[in-house]
Amino acid sequence: MTWEQLLSLKRQGDTGKRLRIEQDDTRLGFEVDYDRIIFSSAFRSLQDKTQVIPLSKTDFVHTRLTHSLEVSVVGRSIGRLVGKKIIEKYPYLKEIHGYHMNDFGAIVAAAALAHDIGNPPFGHSGEKAIGEYFAIGKGQQYKDQLTPKQWQDLVDFEGNANGFSVLTSSRPGIEGSLRLSYATLGAFTKYPKESLPKKPTKNIADKKYGFFQSDVAFFKEVAEELGMISNKTGADVGYERHPLAFLVEAADDICYTIIDFEDGINLGLVSEDYALEYLIKLVKDTIDAAKYQTLTTKEDRISYLRALAIGNLINDAVRVFIENEEAILQGKFHFALTDKSKYKAQMDDIIKLSVKNIYQSREVIEKELSGYQIINNLLDKFITAYNNTYDGKATNYDKLLMKILPEKHHLEKESLYERLLHICHFISMLTDGKAVELNKIVTA
Repeated sequence: MTWEQLLSLKRQGDTGKRLRIEQDDTRLGFEVDYDRIIFSSAFRSLQDKTQVIPLSKTDFVHTRLTHSLEVSVVGRSIGRLVGKKIIEKYPYLKEIHGYHMNDFGAIVAAAALAHDIGNPPFGHSGEKAIGEYFAIGKGQQYKDQLTPKQWQDLVDFEGNANGFSVLTSSRPGIEGSLRLSYATLGAFTKYPKESLPKKPTKNIADKKYGFFQSDVAFFKEVAEELGMISNKTGADVGYERHPLAFLVEAADDICYTIIDFEDGINLGLVSEDYALEYLIKLVKDTIDAAKYQTLTTKEDRISYLRALAIGNLINDAVRVFIENEEAILQGKFHFALTDKSKYKAQMDDIIKLSVKNIYQSREVIEKELSGYQIINNLLDKFITAYNNTYDGKATNYDKLLMKILPEKHHLEKESLYERLLHICHFISMLTDGKAVELNKIVTA
């Protein structure tokens, strides 16, 4: 892979080249990507979607929106630091093509901003609830009418693939959805493969999947424009990662490790003394002991240590990337950057504590249980109504349900797969609160 190809400004529907050297630096294409994401309704809905604590009324607990903004900020910093090194190593990128170090930061910031945009309500349990509706619920009835890959898209419903669809799928009058640059779409796609074969290798790019069967053709167009390396044979589609996807992933890893932990501390799920013991290990080389001693509140102490920890992890992620940059370009680096971090043991310790004390806390489990029931019920009601309407067999109840389906979702889908995926997409775009409200309406 080559950087000049990987940094493509091309957008869906373009007929000509977009050259960086001809760009208006006051309105750079990669920064337009960020703006389009932040003004989208899909991004706004993240303000009422679970990060750690579902339906939390506590003002300092993170939602998917605040988490995404923070990942974007961290991603921008990592991208700029990497960009500075890359431009120094390959000066022709600036001299001939006009790229700047901030371009790398802008791409990573936009991709990181969107990294959770396809996640259903109620956190990762929302993905599992959709998948299990088809795997072990009433959705099993559709299996024999779908191809193995279409079926796998549903039983292993993936927020990352749904996010790619949110960012790129056309609807009448809206071609290409947000029409982001191909560089940003490449950086967004952490798992550039289809749903089958499942985990064919230990390569980090094969851990999950990144696009539905309905989006395979367009993803192939993006990957070929970017010069991404194909790593599948025959009819299977998969690629080695766009290098900047490693930076988006690192920003996410850093934020959920440290900031979810901070939420747990502020909620009292992790004791301050216990937490300090873990955080100190990350910052012992950079902490200003005198300044730390002046901080009188728990919130200020934790905030100070969190900022130092994130800074150290950013610098270390940049180090790992630059040391492995040539292998990454050759598609031969198959790990997350944090897997090779000198702080990996400390991060693993924090994640283990978070799993035990936060992710498996009674409050989280109770809300996830209710989320399972809500998603299962909504899927069943709307899939039945949507299919019956298509088949001309709609009951009066089905007709009423279709009236509360938002207008933009009233699209005719010819294939059963597309109809099922369409309703999954509709449910996935609901906020936690809207899902609860809608469930009350359809079960009243």
